Parts: sequence; C-alpha cells; structure tokens
Amino acid sequence: MKYKSELCGYCGACVSVCPVNILELNDWRLEIQPLCENCGRCIIVCPVGALEEADHEI
Repeated sequence: MKYKSELCGYCGACVSVCPVNILELNDWRLEIQPLCENCGRCIIVCPVGALEEADHEI
C-alpha cells in the first residue's frame, strides 16, 4: 500500500476498518506496520485518496 501523507485528512477511517490493526494515527501522521495483508479496505474508505494500491514488481 502507498500512503500519500500530503493528502491525508487524519480522519481515522482507515484505522477503524483494518482487520489486522496495523494502522495507527500518531501525533502527526498515519503509521503503517509491515504486516499489511493488502485487503484494500482502507483504500476503499479513505475519503481523500491518501491510500492506494502499491505497484507490484515482477
């Protein structure tokens, strides 16, 4: 997953839908732990498009 911090509205919508609880709002930005399962729920609920699917390299 890619995170565009400049777009993030710090609303917490992504944090509330993460099934593995790897997203956390700290004092100044969203933190993403490395155990992301790439389910895409956070991308769907982000109202400002701050999260998007990562490019996969072959």
